[in-house]
Amino acid sequence: MPALKQNLKLVHVFSIASGAMISSGIFILPGIAFNMTGPSLFLSYILAGFVAMVGALSIIELATAMPRAGGDYFFIGRTFGPLAGTVTGTLSWLALSLKTAFAIFGLSEIIFALSGIPSSIAALVLTAVFVLINIKGVKETVTLEVILVAGLLLIMAGFIIAGAPAVRRDYFTPFFSNGINGSLSTAAFVFVSFGGLLQVATIAEEVRNPQKNIQRGTILSIVVVTLLYGGIILVTTGLLPAQNFTGSMTPVADAAQIVLGRPGFIIISVAAALAFVTTSIAGLLSASRYPLALSRDNLLPGWVGKISRRSGAPYYSIILTGVVIALALQLNIDILVKSASAVIMLTYIMSNIAVMVLRQSGLSNYKPLYKAPFYPALQIISVLIYIFLIADMGWSAMAGAGIFMAFSVLIYLFYGKNKASHDFALIHLLKNVVDKRWQEEGLEEELMDIIHHRDLNANVRKIFSEMKNFELTEKISSQQLFERIADDTAALGYDRAEVLQGLEEREKSFSTALTPFTAIPHMVIKGDKPLQMLMYRSEKGIFFNEERPAVKAVFALIGNEGQRSHHLHSLAALARIITREDFEKKWAQSSDCEELRLWLTEMSHDS
Repeated sequence: MPALKQNLKLVHVFSIASGAMISSGIFILPGIAFNMTGPSLFLSYILAGFVAMVGALSIIELATAMPRAGGDYFFIGRTFGPLAGTVTGTLSWLALSLKTAFAIFGLSEIIFALSGIPSSIAALVLTAVFVLINIKGVKETVTLEVILVAGLLLIMAGFIIAGAPAVRRDYFTPFFSNGINGSLSTAAFVFVSFGGLLQVATIAEEVRNPQKNIQRGTILSIVVVTLLYGGIILVTTGLLPAQNFTGSMTPVADAAQIVLGRPGFIIISVAAALAFVTTSIAGLLSASRYPLALSRDNLLPGWVGKISRRSGAPYYSIILTGVVIALALQLNIDILVKSASAVIMLTYIMSNIAVMVLRQSGLSNYKPLYKAPFYPALQIISVLIYIFLIADMGWSAMAGAGIFMAFSVLIYLFYGKNKASHDFALIHLLKNVVDKRWQEEGLEEELMDIIHHRDLNANVRKIFSEMKNFELTEKISSQQLFERIADDTAALGYDRAEVLQGLEEREKSFSTALTPFTAIPHMVIKGDKPLQMLMYRSEKGIFFNEERPAVKAVFALIGNEGQRSHHLHSLAALARIITREDFEKKWAQSSDCEELRLWLTEMSHDS
């Protein structure tokens, strides 16, 4: 099964997580939740954000150890086995689909208010539109997401600043309308607002430098969104009389109208629409990675995980997720919210337990690039908090989660049971307890492969980013080029004679001018010198032979025996870059070698 492209940077991780969290959870849900706790509602949101942060630390650890599509499904499956993985993957898939459906429902209500188009029809049309946007490709999808989230954050911050001076203190009495327990129950109810954090784990395979970007993007998004949620609810409570707040489907917009008049209502309605769009796009993007991951492990048919060569998107998985969302739109909104919250919290419980099992399993290749602090106290406390919050939501939430869980088990029993065969960490933990001689190598090898792939990508980017570059203004021969490369590498500490001899012998065996435009002379030397890439741009061309008389682009790659895998991976990245349709055009149009180096470093991830 082909790997997904690593197109996502820190700004994309932050935007996907934030965009997935900021939607119905703040623009619709407060009107439903206000009656449960009253003016203390903002504390419920802040508590929910804190609880989400505590649980997310373990998810970040797992995602940096195993950056694979499907996120929590993948690492829970590799911890507890294919049955638990199927249940978790299906539950998370349904939870994010439900959350996405909630956002589409909110957007369809706005369309109904503005145009009179029935929300049921608008919701189905919107679902189809978001499916098509995701099929178009990850890069286009996340670019749109970044723009929308930036606009959304500015509007939300502006609302807090404009509304704060008009807040009325008497609107905060009585503070706890249903006691402290009511505030706790409400925190569990609104926890679905932070479900976007799961989406970072599901797209981990597509994140560049996951060890930094997953951790920073996730934590930054929780902090920013929690502060915005708290501020918006605080201002809304202080502007809107309780009788108008309770049950309102547009509480924030109603509050904005009090301060800024009709324009305020319109601006917040636009922000709500933007929020519903960002959540819908990010939710569908992330949710669709679960069927992809399940199919890779033979827990769903192989065709589900097919990836488009053109866009890099798992199109069948996206379409299937769109169908699930369309079906979820038929559910009662209260059941939808409670079920999604319960399922997300169950996933957090399993993720925290997974960290404890993996750390105690003795797996030498469990090497997360970020480790959650205060182990195991943090994980134990997290599990207890989530169990309490699920119980506090009542039987309806647990019943909804139970139905989804039963559906997941049926998928495993009737399809995946006889097809899935991957190793898992719980077996290693049990074998450690009973007899270490029973250890098998299945999961160790898979983790090693993940680490190898993860670290290779980071090393290739490093090689491109540190590449030396040179302009050649005179027309020269390949022999003169090799002498120039030998001189330049000698300045870096390499043996000049050895480099020159290696390049000449390589050229005698076969020409390193792969195309009339590009040559990639490369060689392996003795010693422990680091892998080095040098780039030469020739204005008048380099003569290699009659078929390659004017090569313009040269990449020289020098490495030692111990770096063969990095050497080959870098060559493969180069080969894919130089065969791009826009390579020669970009090469000719770049103002200097430094601009080219930056572009090539960027492209080394896409390749």
